[in-house]
Amino acid sequence: MSRLLILPALTILTCCFSDDHKVSLPRLLNPNDSAKVVSEIAPPAGYKRMDVAQHSFANWLRSISLKKDKHVYLYNGSLKRNQSAQFAVLNISVGHKDLQQCADALMRLRAEYLFSEKRYSEIEFRDNTNKSYKWNGGSNRTEFDKYLEKVFGMCGSASLEKQLRPVTNLRDMQQGDVFIKGGFPGHAMIVIDIAVNAKGNKVFMLAQSYMPAQDIHIVKNPSDLLLSPWYEINDTVEIDTPEWTFFNNQLRRW
Repeated sequence: MSRLLILPALTILTCCFSDDHKVSLPRLLNPNDSAKVVSEIAPPAGYKRMDVAQHSFANWLRSISLKKDKHVYLYNGSLKRNQSAQFAVLNISVGHKDLQQCADALMRLRAEYLFSEKRYSEIEFRDNTNKSYKWNGGSNRTEFDKYLEKVFGMCGSASLEKQLRPVTNLRDMQQGDVFIKGGFPGHAMIVIDIAVNAKGNKVFMLAQSYMPAQDIHIVKNPSDLLLSPWYEINDTVEIDTPEWTFFNNQLRRW
């Protein structure tokens, strides 16, 4: 049985700390290297992706395109120091400021999905004092980008953990669920896809940003490189990823 392992990392304020604390993982040749979207990353043998509704968050996450360049870049165009953690890089903007870090990246994904579905009234995030930041600008893209920058500046892992609902059983995991440890220190990662076999066993993939602000990327599974980038859902207490360790009681849902 594989374990989910995330090495402890320090943090600044409500998000993760620098990528100096890392484990170097080998890059293996893999047929998934040609995948152009998340849904083209093949599940393990005997598994197939779970059925999801056409306009669901889960389906939107699967439709995200992947960059051809598999390097992770920071907001300023520099390369992230640790280039061994990622399996694939999402084609999602990181912006040009050091704002879109761990929890911010997940808020970006959720907000972009709701914006694409024109569900503007549901776009709302809260800071650590429970102050609400609602989007009221309709389809105005320029103002929406400004709104997201404000959210990233005021909200983080500590506030997002409070906003999300606990998932008490890992086996009930759904696409779009979030592993989160509220600051200080803190980190957050999103379950970007799930596959299941005939016995009902599930595997899942995780995506993250980090600090400094950087490309959102699907991470490898450091505990099982043959299963990687998928993780197995089992009765383990710890979930090990390349740059952080979560516990099985830290899963949340929008």
